[in-house]
Amino acid sequence: MLGGLWEWWRHRRFLVDAFFAAPLVLLAALSQGGDGDVSTLPGSDFLVYWVLHAGLLLPLVGRRRWPRAMFAVIALVCFLQWLARIPLVTGDVAVLYGLYAVTAYCSFRWGLGALLVTLLGGVMEATQLAVSSRDFRWSLTLLSVVGVGVWLLGLHMRTRRAYLRSLEERAERLERERGNELQVARAAERARIARELHDVVAHNVSVIVVQADGAAFALETDPDRARKALETIAETGRTALAEMRRLVGVLRENAHETGDGYAPQPGVEQLTELVDQMHGSGLPVTLTVDGTPIELSEGRQLTIFRVVQEALTNTLKHGGPRAAARVTVRYAPDAIEVRVSDDGRGAAAFDDGRGHGLMGMRERVAVYGGRVRAAPLPGGGFEVIARIPVREEART
Repeated sequence: MLGGLWEWWRHRRFLVDAFFAAPLVLLAALSQGGDGDVSTLPGSDFLVYWVLHAGLLLPLVGRRRWPRAMFAVIALVCFLQWLARIPLVTGDVAVLYGLYAVTAYCSFRWGLGALLVTLLGGVMEATQLAVSSRDFRWSLTLLSVVGVGVWLLGLHMRTRRAYLRSLEERAERLERERGNELQVARAAERARIARELHDVVAHNVSVIVVQADGAAFALETDPDRARKALETIAETGRTALAEMRRLVGVLRENAHETGDGYAPQPGVEQLTELVDQMHGSGLPVTLTVDGTPIELSEGRQLTIFRVVQEALTNTLKHGGPRAAARVTVRYAPDAIEVRVSDDGRGAAAFDDGRGHGLMGMRERVAVYGGRVRAAPLPGGGFEVIARIPVREEART
């Protein structure tokens, strides 16, 4: 309950700022009730006293939301106070509040400007208060030391906030990258198991075909040999079926862990969702489709999706905080060209062609007789181009 109350409180900036300004109001009330500030005002005017404090203290309510406007209002009130030759009052401490707010919440230039204005006000006030040169030096030194001290405190808090903010952004970025790496690793493992399944099935089916041809040839001339061939076919078929069940079971367990269930594999239509996901991870991506889309097999669509996903993930990891990517899918009569380029600094993302990302891309595209080219761009950035034939059959 206390945690929820604290969260509610800290997000109410006006209430927090008013709370920090409340002690000044209390001190002003105590001073007005005694022989302090009020006795020095022209005619001990009660109304003038509180109008002055209202002009000094009310702007503090917006010290974090509008720090520059708040400081400007307080400085103007102090200048009018100086022109009216009204001595310092309790509310003049608001100048230091304003100096701190501008230094802590605005840029360094604005903080330095606020410090110069404060020091100028100190010189003007010391000139008005001083009776002798010694009093002038003492007043000016005191006001300058206090002003510079408050400015250094605000500068320190500004640097500290920027450091903490950078740590939070870095932690969020690392968390996003970790999630993306985990997804890529799972996809790579699924692809490896799929390739293993393909190799096992292709080998066993090849044995079955050879044995079936032999059995058909020896069926009439050598029944015993044909029978042995049929037994080999049966044994090989059972082995292939067992291997398929084992590997598909692993794939299903992996899908269950990732929450995918039995959802279909992504394809070309899911590229828009991938682009939106990358946008959410902090990478601006532009998707362009040239040509007339054609009917593609699920395997080719999955290959296109994985190539784009791997390239964008590497851009997100290695391109830098201001990198942007462009994805172009071009349909031609004989092939599909996928081009992913970025303007970041990720030239070493694929480790000069020896990285696992490029290797996985080449393996996937080579299944359909295609090729992949990845290289740094002359003006900076990186580019991946994959060309996948439309009518090339998968190789065994």
